[in-house]
Amino acid sequence: SELIKPYLGSKYKLTEVPKSLIFHMSKHTGPVNEIQWCPVRQQSHMLLSASMDKTIKVWDAVDTGCCLKTYSCHSCAVRAAQWSSCGRRILSGGFDSMLYLTDVETGKQIFSSQNEFRISALKFHPTESNTFICGGFSPEVKAWDIRSSKVLRVYKAAVQQTLDILFLQEGREFLTSTDAVSRDSADRTVIAWDFQSAAKISNQIFHERYTCPSLTLHPKESVFVAQTNGNYMALFSAQRPYRINKKKRYEGHKVEGFAVGCEFSPDGTLLVTGSSDGKVFFYNYHTARIIRTLSAHKEACVSAIFHPVLPSLLATCDWAGEVKIWQ
Repeated sequence: SELIKPYLGSKYKLTEVPKSLIFHMSKHTGPVNEIQWCPVRQQSHMLLSASMDKTIKVWDAVDTGCCLKTYSCHSCAVRAAQWSSCGRRILSGGFDSMLYLTDVETGKQIFSSQNEFRISALKFHPTESNTFICGGFSPEVKAWDIRSSKVLRVYKAAVQQTLDILFLQEGREFLTSTDAVSRDSADRTVIAWDFQSAAKISNQIFHERYTCPSLTLHPKESVFVAQTNGNYMALFSAQRPYRINKKKRYEGHKVEGFAVGCEFSPDGTLLVTGSSDGKVFFYNYHTARIIRTLSAHKEACVSAIFHPVLPSLLATCDWAGEVKIWQ
């Protein structure tokens, strides 16, 4: 993209809150579960979206707002999808319990595997590009190797469902947020794991009785945020023992049972989240105050993500199947 080129050599400048709608992209016929910008900076005009309509789409979300390709390998809702680090493949998992790695150019499946459970979360390992972790409607979380199509390790959590996965410490550790419904469920909402040994490091991280549909890491500081079904985001240390910061709570938006995502701006100054009422909330990371809200969608806005290169360009998606780009 010619629009991205001038920014590739320079350092990311300050993020501002976007004001106007650039593209309104409505080709999905079901709720959009996930959106992600291509991680390769030169190709970051591409945005993927995964939907309940069983498809994954790749958009030119910077220049034209057009859908470049649709991938229809899944037979049920696609709950999770991720770009590979090289930007040439897309890993996806769905409610059909299938895992696929799709070549973006040809649309062919490089890897496919039947899993034992419906998949709701997937993450590539940050340094080992052939390894990923998947979780879903099962007490187990699995690490897979794409080259051998085999499960490397199983992490046994004794919970109902994995909602999200977040890698820490260059991938030596990771967190899972779980839908634990038992009397002592508050102890197991967020679990920390040792990636290599599959040992549980801690399940005493978050003690309030809310599930956390999404987790996100700060780009510069050693902290992470958990979105909670208590309609607030909680801040934690990303170092053991992962203590909660009781002084900061980011509240005002609504979650209401939706898997609402949250993310930091690339410079780490803003925390952005969707809301079940269709709004997008922008918080000052340091003060936890709401800077602004954007009336983005009519239905629940489940994701809002800043572009990694272009300052203040934001993608949002919603439960009506729409993807929008703002600046």
